Amino acid sequence: MINHNVFIALLHYPALDRHGKIIVTSFTTMDLHDIARPSRAYEINTYYIVQPVDGQRLVIKKQLDYWLSEEGKRTNPTRNEIVKLVKLMYTFDEVVEDITNIRGKRPVIVGTDARDYPNAVSYEFLRREIENRDRDFLIVFGTGYGIPPDLMATFDYVLEPIYGAGDWNHLSVRNAVAIILDRLLSKNRC
Repeated sequence: MINHNVFIALLHYPALDRHGKIIVTSFTTMDLHDIARPSRAYEINTYYIVQPVDGQRLVIKKQLDYWLSEEGKRTNPTRNEIVKLVKLMYTFDEVVEDITNIRGKRPVIVGTDARDYPNAVSYEFLRREIENRDRDFLIVFGTGYGIPPDLMATFDYVLEPIYGAGDWNHLSVRNAVAIILDRLLSKNRC
């Protein structure tokens, strides 16, 4: 993988609800395939799904097991290829620990959000950092109404929001992952 130093995590916990309370969000089947596809296209190392609810984990695991099986591989070889990038974890701390154990050092953690943060870094800045290949980066995506501010405050960087043509920027996480990976890793970007 070209971008072996880039990892992403989709957090179903902790997440915010519309009132700012910390919740667990539900997994959607689209999150598996529609985030794994750009993960493979931009050749990142691993796509982590953080889901602590056992019933939800069972749904995710059944999908992963099927697409990784011989039957799944025969049914759709490209689906088999993309789900090889996916790891299911109970907690965000487990994700950081897994990367640290595999790579021998803690990754630089980058939060994403549709809200503005005063210390946000630009795509150009983060792209240059990633291109150095001397450090590993974990880009964290929230679900629901985003990642709690207390957790965001622990991250090394917060990436600037995705700005469209106007002031509305409430994209699905699947859209946001694809746009962000393209902005950071596309070989046809200047």
